[in-house]
Amino acid sequence: MYRHLKESRISLSKYLGCNGDDIVFFQNPTTAISNIIYSLKLDPGDEILMSDHEYGAVVRAWEKWSKKVGVKVIEQPIGLPVSTKEKLIEDLSKGITKRTKVIFISHISSATALEFPVKDICDLAKSKKIMTIVDGAHAPGQVDVNLNHIHCDFYIGACHKWLCAPKGTSFLFAQKKHQKWLNPLIFSWGKYGDDPSSSIFLQEFQYQGTRDMSSFLTLPKVIEFFNDYIKGRRESCSKIIKKVVL
Repeated sequence: MYRHLKESRISLSKYLGCNGDDIVFFQNPTTAISNIIYSLKLDPGDEILMSDHEYGAVVRAWEKWSKKVGVKVIEQPIGLPVSTKEKLIEDLSKGITKRTKVIFISHISSATALEFPVKDICDLAKSKKIMTIVDGAHAPGQVDVNLNHIHCDFYIGACHKWLCAPKGTSFLFAQKKHQKWLNPLIFSWGKYGDDPSSSIFLQEFQYQGTRDMSSFLTLPKVIEFFNDYIKGRRESCSKIIKKVVL
């Protein structure tokens, strides 16, 4: 199983433009995000900045945790229609204060299908020493994703949407500098188990009791199918949709 999981991680990491040991699999993005949320070490009064386009279940997860630890969640309005990338970044930037520690943003929002300029937002956050968490539930397969280029701290994505993988196939990417303090919500055997990986990050997150890994093992074939039959048709499908909408 571990050999096949590694093959799946390598296949997905090549598709996403990152290192295979920086990815762990989850059943859905909301669960993956919760593991980040409950590992954060923030002080009362610190702020999490997000747009008002974020996915409701995830916003609720942030709010439940924030009330427990005394952290503020700021949902910054992004006006519609969005005229330019610069205007969107300007609207979001209005929510940044000295207490902003994390920017949480969708790559493509669920409610409005708006593609956020995540690379520019991550660059802005980095200049202000603010951590970035990108919710990419709707991005893989719908647009090209290069995590080395985006350079966010964390990226969460779903493969069971536009990549057409089996339901329950999602992932969490974490930069290596964060992997030491990121903890699973449910601890299992970790380094005391039979996972042959030398990465504590993988050992802690990869194996949990009777967890069904079968959906994750499909990824090499899923990505092969996507590249052969779907990717080349995205542009023509996009033109058809735009023509119908307009």
